[in-house]
Amino acid sequence: MTTQTATYRPPVRGMTHMVSAGHYLAASAGYRILEQGGNAIDAGVASGIVINVTLPNATNFGGVAPIMVYMADTDETKTISGLGRWPKKTSIDSFDNDIPKGIDRTIVPSAPDAWLTALAEYGTMSLQQVLQPALELAQDGFPISNTAASLLQKLSAAVDKDAPEWKSTFDLFAPEGKILEEGEILKQPDLARTFKRLIEAEQGAENKGRKEAITAARDLFYKGDIAKEIVDYSDSLGGLLSLSDMAEFHVEIENPTTANYKDYEILTCGPWSQGPVTAQVLQILENDDISAIPQNTPDYIHLLSQAFNLAFADRHEFYGDPDFIEVPIAGLLSKEYTKAQRNRISMQNAFTEMPDPGNPWIYEGKNGQNTLKHPDINRDRLEQDTSYTCVVDKWGNSFSATPSDAVFGSPIVPNLGLMISSRGTQSWLDPNHPSSVAPWKRPRLTPNPAMAFKNGRLFMPFGTPGGDAQCPAMVQTFLNVVEFGMNPQAAIEAPRFVPWNFPNSFWPHAYHPGLIHLEGRISREVGQNLSTRGHKVEFIDDWSPSTGAMSCILVDQQNGSLSAGADPRRDAYAIGR
Repeated sequence: MTTQTATYRPPVRGMTHMVSAGHYLAASAGYRILEQGGNAIDAGVASGIVINVTLPNATNFGGVAPIMVYMADTDETKTISGLGRWPKKTSIDSFDNDIPKGIDRTIVPSAPDAWLTALAEYGTMSLQQVLQPALELAQDGFPISNTAASLLQKLSAAVDKDAPEWKSTFDLFAPEGKILEEGEILKQPDLARTFKRLIEAEQGAENKGRKEAITAARDLFYKGDIAKEIVDYSDSLGGLLSLSDMAEFHVEIENPTTANYKDYEILTCGPWSQGPVTAQVLQILENDDISAIPQNTPDYIHLLSQAFNLAFADRHEFYGDPDFIEVPIAGLLSKEYTKAQRNRISMQNAFTEMPDPGNPWIYEGKNGQNTLKHPDINRDRLEQDTSYTCVVDKWGNSFSATPSDAVFGSPIVPNLGLMISSRGTQSWLDPNHPSSVAPWKRPRLTPNPAMAFKNGRLFMPFGTPGGDAQCPAMVQTFLNVVEFGMNPQAAIEAPRFVPWNFPNSFWPHAYHPGLIHLEGRISREVGQNLSTRGHKVEFIDDWSPSTGAMSCILVDQQNGSLSAGADPRRDAYAIGR
């Protein structure tokens, strides 16, 4: 079934290379690198670091950056675990029923390592070449967008402006006593100097070769003077990060998790992220005739939302750092298990609270036992952050990354212009939870880039910001393309819904049983029908950024052309030729 839908933007089409990113300057930076002869990884890293500069409300160079790369010459896809670890001095007992904003929720910064590892292992350019667009923007400044300005205002209101811990952050984003407004120029000279120091470290080792020179820049950040400055500042605020934490940290290059949807393979990061939820939901639905269910009708929204309820219940029960817990990922993504989960869905009655998890252990030949009690109702705010970028180049390589960590989650390090990752906010203080706080353990991460392959060939890198709304936005966009024949832009612009019938990933883990958000463009009659099935329906804005901000690039396997979409709900844009 093909749905011809008018769009507010045209899809960007081309034959050579393509970038779609969460900020228009990031898309421009990636395109600039491609035009200079760089590959998808060079362009993706350049684009991602520009996002760190231009969207401080959502990401930071000292934050997290999970990455996926596909290399056409070897026909291999790898993930890079751009997620930091709790300091080794951390103790769950030191938290008094709270993981507060600030230094107490900081973990090892992982984005620099992720960007530089991707570049060194899979790129072709120098760090200096790839950093140049971000360096220029940090040094010379740029007009801040409405999205960034409005969210910085909200984020800043949640911390004590007069607390010494936040002085460096307010000095940067409120230089005249108030948060920068749309169109005002944001300059980040300290971050620009950090970029220059990394370039100088690379240049000092360039006689050793490209990869070793990039490693020298990485070592400056994790083992050299920059590491010491980060740790000294953490110490000054009572933080636990140590020089050995910085020196011993390294991201990992891993094989992706994989599930199937008909002729498609869905590849995601591992269960240290929520990535497998996207794959699991699609595999739950693969035997349904989705194209025969009109999009955004009551049956369509109900079916998809119930599949998400089941997958998110499994996420809550099983997902966590595989270095610390056993995650039954093979069972969770087995065909037998997802078929059994599909059989739990009633088309007449919604889950009015988070359903019990399934039992994936039996599909691994093991006897598993569920450990978590049902969550308490917590009607706190449903937190979100993050951005996204993807690239396809002329050689058929692809890059997909979801950088994150908004400022005002932890303070800016003076003289460096970056924050220490605040991703500890996605941990739990229940020692039985798979993502509980523990020394050197990684939180369970919401950012989750993805790639889809059709019959073994690259089909589409895709992803979005949005916290727990990411997987619902990604699945809906994917189905809009493959089941309803929409071009990428139409697939992204279509009205969306987000089920919230599970604990939010961000502290304090808000839980609104039965809640589902529908964008205002979905009819009230649909909402009424869903209510009769037990959903707690809330309508939100017609074009709500809380439903994500998708980007994707579709590879036409018949004629080799590329077409990209970018979400008008935020600052996303696509560019290519």
